[in-house]
Amino acid sequence: MAANQTTPTTVLITGANKGLGLEAARRLGEMGWTVFLGSRDLDRGRAAVDKLEAGGANVILVPLDVTSDESVAAAERLVREHTDRLDVLINNAGSPGHMVAPAEATAEELHGVYDTNVYGPVRVTHAFLPLLQEAENPRVVMVSSGGGSFTVVTDPEQGISKMHEIAYTSSKAALNMITVRYAQALPGIKFNLLTPGEVANRKYTATDMNNHTGQLTVNEGTDPFIELATLGADGPSGTFIDRLGPVAW
Repeated sequence: MAANQTTPTTVLITGANKGLGLEAARRLGEMGWTVFLGSRDLDRGRAAVDKLEAGGANVILVPLDVTSDESVAAAERLVREHTDRLDVLINNAGSPGHMVAPAEATAEELHGVYDTNVYGPVRVTHAFLPLLQEAENPRVVMVSSGGGSFTVVTDPEQGISKMHEIAYTSSKAALNMITVRYAQALPGIKFNLLTPGEVANRKYTATDMNNHTGQLTVNEGTDPFIELATLGADGPSGTFIDRLGPVAW
């Protein structure tokens, strides 16, 4: 039975101590949501919580390393201490890898990136499915990349087509497929993907991951986070968007 939804909407955001995750937490906190702020680095996590609480948000720090089964299990237990349901899960934590050229890339290089970008969302989603299923309108938001799109990567006009690496882009392509499969198998939960850029305009968001070279602000980059996190009961599932609209696979 779904929980009574008169209480504040709840969201868990992984990798939320900085950048896009922190901005999404701020924006959803301003909407009155209860934010479970996932952070692998506890000091940064505490600083992020203090900053958001100073702005009036209701934020709970959740120590969370998405590459660790034990950490994910502990995070689920902590969240369950505060709520009997989870309305929204945002799988935001990600790793760029070391941008190793394909000729030099090893399986170990791919493994490190996949552990965060692919296995991480699977670990977290699996652990929190029971809490999500207690919500009336559960939503899972996966943070992908234009680099996970075959259409984008094979477009010579897109800068990422000339970024010769295989770990990051292939991990996001894998995440895209995983998300679509979740959406097909679990119609009671909305599973959607986003890229925090503007694919049509060949723009991306300035974050630590790209040494703040992007042309969009984190506020602009989180527009699709908010759109997918706030979907109504009649909203879509299995889609891939940026702040301008649908993104081609």
